[in-house]
Amino acid sequence: VTCLEVVEAYVERIREVNPLINAVVKDRFEEALQEAQQVDQLLSEGPGDDSLEEKFPLLGVPVTVKEAFSLHGMPNTSGLVNRRNVIATSDATVVSRLKQAGAIPLGMTNCSELCMWYESSNRVYGRTNNPYDLQRIAGGSSGGEGSVLAAACSVIGVGSDIGGSIRMPAFFNGVFGHKPTTGVVPNDGQFPNARGVRTSFLCTGPMCRYAEDLEPMLRVMAGPGVNKLKLNEKVSLEKIKFHCMDHDGGSIFVSPVDKEILQAQKKVVEHLETELGVQVRHVAIHKMKYSFQIWSAMMSSKDSDGQEAQLFTDLLGDHGKPVWPLWELIKWLVGMSSHTLPAIGLGLTEKLMKLNPGGNAKLVSMGKSLQEEMEALLGPDGVLLYPSHPTIAPRHNSPICMPFNFAYTAIFNVLGLPVTQCPLGLSSEGLPLGIQLVAASYNDHLTLAVARYLEKAFGGWVLPGK
Repeated sequence: VTCLEVVEAYVERIREVNPLINAVVKDRFEEALQEAQQVDQLLSEGPGDDSLEEKFPLLGVPVTVKEAFSLHGMPNTSGLVNRRNVIATSDATVVSRLKQAGAIPLGMTNCSELCMWYESSNRVYGRTNNPYDLQRIAGGSSGGEGSVLAAACSVIGVGSDIGGSIRMPAFFNGVFGHKPTTGVVPNDGQFPNARGVRTSFLCTGPMCRYAEDLEPMLRVMAGPGVNKLKLNEKVSLEKIKFHCMDHDGGSIFVSPVDKEILQAQKKVVEHLETELGVQVRHVAIHKMKYSFQIWSAMMSSKDSDGQEAQLFTDLLGDHGKPVWPLWELIKWLVGMSSHTLPAIGLGLTEKLMKLNPGGNAKLVSMGKSLQEEMEALLGPDGVLLYPSHPTIAPRHNSPICMPFNFAYTAIFNVLGLPVTQCPLGLSSEGLPLGIQLVAASYNDHLTLAVARYLEKAFGGWVLPGK
């Protein structure tokens, strides 16, 4: 097929299903079709050897980009009403690298307000729906990306993750998402970008329908940073030391893990043991019970230079008037606020966190010792199996009742570990199941290899509506 035919097929698909899922918030179809024609011309004139493939590893591949990243000529609001006229004048580093590798951006996808909530809904673009059930969330903050990939409207996508924003949408929408080891893929060119201590928690990474696409995407996005990873090392699955943890140990802030998620994880364990002949070791890491508290404390701690973490309420104002969360809540109750309830709630929680500096310091040191414990447990050849989320895709607005369930993904951001979210078929209600694969720092190649294996064993992405 020609590149033009491929891009036309995806454009047609987006036009067909986007009115239902509201995942693509701004398209660039005309430019994409022109770029596809240029690719076809290049191929017809180009040399018949491998030089094109080396130069443009993603030549002609349609890609979608989370709206929080700048893509020249496209909006970059991050769902914030007072940024609704902001148009990007340049490309984020990862977007520029994907374009240079030959990928063709189709458009921008929805996110939560300021990328800090796990339902992708805001006052600029509205709400994104899950393609498996429109009454359910697509996750956040890269929810538009998860939804668009699951609905077969794109091949690969760009997401970012500071508390699970790649992995939760990938889980809820039954696709693959990878949070790389911290500091490998640049975060430049997204709003809001991390400052202070958070620069070591925010990760930019690939999302896609097929496990084999994670690695080539990661290579391009990481650029020279890819040298820190061992992607050229051959992985022998039989030699991996597998560990398994069924839940966080019973945090009072978090829902218990759904039976079907536990069953799916059990099937993975049984499959690895019978097919690979490995022994999966069940572990109970006590500190994981405090995942939410550790994440919150580390997110609001000072960096090594003593710089304070940026306040979420300052971001909400975005160089405008300061935002008072309590006043916004009153306005929200009468339908007058331009902010979403989760954003207002986060602003209020942030104020409360400031009231207990002693408790926070204790939690930060608990986080540091958990990191050492994890690195020691996983070592050079370990992979941990852990639930992606305690529940399958919840109904719209219900995350408000269980706001801390994202702790299952968030803990790995503050630990800096690489994690691949891998789909495991559908639940009895036809909603995606999945699992997180975690390795020690810079061992991304292990989780990517296991994801490719589990895709073959469990079928990977399933077309919605089947």
